[in-house]
Amino acid sequence: MNRKKIFAALLVSATLFSGCGKEAAPEQKLPLVRTQTVGVGGAARSAEYAGSVHGRYEKNMAFQVGGQIIERAVQLGDRVTAGTVMMRIDPKDVAQKTSAADAQAESAAAQLSLAETNLARYRELYAAQAVAAAVLDQYQVSYDAALAAYQTAAAQAVQAHNALSYTELTADADGVVSGLTAEAGQVVAAGQTVLTFVESGELEVETNVPENRLPDIAVGNDVEVSFWAMEGVKTRGVIREIAPMADKSTRTYKVRVSVPAPPAGMALGMTASVRVTGAKTGGVAKTAAKLPLSAIYQTGDKPCVWLVKDGKVTLREISVESFGANDALVQGLENGDVVVTAGVHKLHEGEEVRLGAEAEKP
Repeated sequence: MNRKKIFAALLVSATLFSGCGKEAAPEQKLPLVRTQTVGVGGAARSAEYAGSVHGRYEKNMAFQVGGQIIERAVQLGDRVTAGTVMMRIDPKDVAQKTSAADAQAESAAAQLSLAETNLARYRELYAAQAVAAAVLDQYQVSYDAALAAYQTAAAQAVQAHNALSYTELTADADGVVSGLTAEAGQVVAAGQTVLTFVESGELEVETNVPENRLPDIAVGNDVEVSFWAMEGVKTRGVIREIAPMADKSTRTYKVRVSVPAPPAGMALGMTASVRVTGAKTGGVAKTAAKLPLSAIYQTGDKPCVWLVKDGKVTLREISVESFGANDALVQGLENGDVVVTAGVHKLHEGEEVRLGAEAEKP
């Protein structure tokens, strides 16, 4: 009986093991990915930069002679007309030099008159054969030297009178005093900046563009200009000037934008915004694709995305133009590319995937 029981148990076990071996292995499903198709034309690249209103012509003004400032006739922000005296320095020392130069010119004129009289007299004597030619030559040389001395003294006198006029700093055009760096009583040197003057004839906007966006702009490109103090007011601007070198501290390039038709109320110092749209390089409009941040796969220092083609994924290197709150504007994709937008860190090169019911459109 015991043998029969053992045999029966072995038979049951063999049956169970044989049944387990016949079970089919569970089918492995391909990963399901969420995708987005890059639309035709992509997204136009645009950027907005903060700026301020400046005069096209800004001057750091200085006296051409040194001395003590005895009068400052303008205040910061004053509007002045051409010919207005803005500052004066003490003219006493310059006036003394002018008087000395005049005296030297008069002395040289007297010497010239004497030399001229002597030369005329000895010419008559030489004509009468009363003196030798060598004597006449001496008086001719004396006259030439006196003439040169007089011309030098006269030029110095004119220069001294010009210096006297330089003791008054006048506006050479209508404008606004935008900066003051000297006060009455201060002694300044010739050429030292004492005020900044902005001509009010033509206003423009100055902004700064980072170096990675410099290819987007070119002299002559149209931009859109708006003003923080004038809500809803927008006007056309034209890029007039781009600095050839970046600022050493900010590493940005100064850009000047002229405003052909300035709106009423546009004034110096206003805060402005410059919007660059439809960026161009070499005359060809650039386009970019807007993707969710979850689509970007970082490998080292190079951003990439996974593209789906023929059911398999492949990695494509891209360049990121700008980041938004939940998306990014990228370059390097073509129209119709299918981009994986979720689960990018779980994929491998050449891996087969399944798409959703329909790829999302941008």
